[in-house]
Amino acid sequence: MSASTVVNLRSIDPPLRDVDLSNLDFSNCPVRDLISQIGGKWSVLLLETLAKRPYRFGELRRLVPDISQRMLTQTLRDLQRDGYIDREVFPTKPPSVEYSMTDLGHSLYQPLAQLLNWAEANHEAVRAARARFDQSPD
Repeated sequence: MSASTVVNLRSIDPPLRDVDLSNLDFSNCPVRDLISQIGGKWSVLLLETLAKRPYRFGELRRLVPDISQRMLTQTLRDLQRDGYIDREVFPTKPPSVEYSMTDLGHSLYQPLAQLLNWAEANHEAVRAARARFDQSPD
């Protein structure tokens, strides 16, 4: 497959959304609100990891070694706040904490997995498009 080959992972195109942008309240947009939270690079990685099984904090830290402890803590708190993951504290010494995907998180992960698969399948095509754009005189 050439670098500019586009891979369509679905044989049937989904229906286009019929949204009247002229009447949309951008200050209270549900799409912006949710996408801004889950669109971060750490959120996507953690959701993908937790979709497989529950993990303890230290395990997540080892699985994503380039994330700082502070950023891991904040991202997990944000995902928990939005209801995508649960946090369970076990009464051990020292206490251990385990994170798991909620039903809401699993429902989010289904379409997110399609996007991730698309990104992997089309990464080279996008990189080739960027290179062509960057080399154009305009």
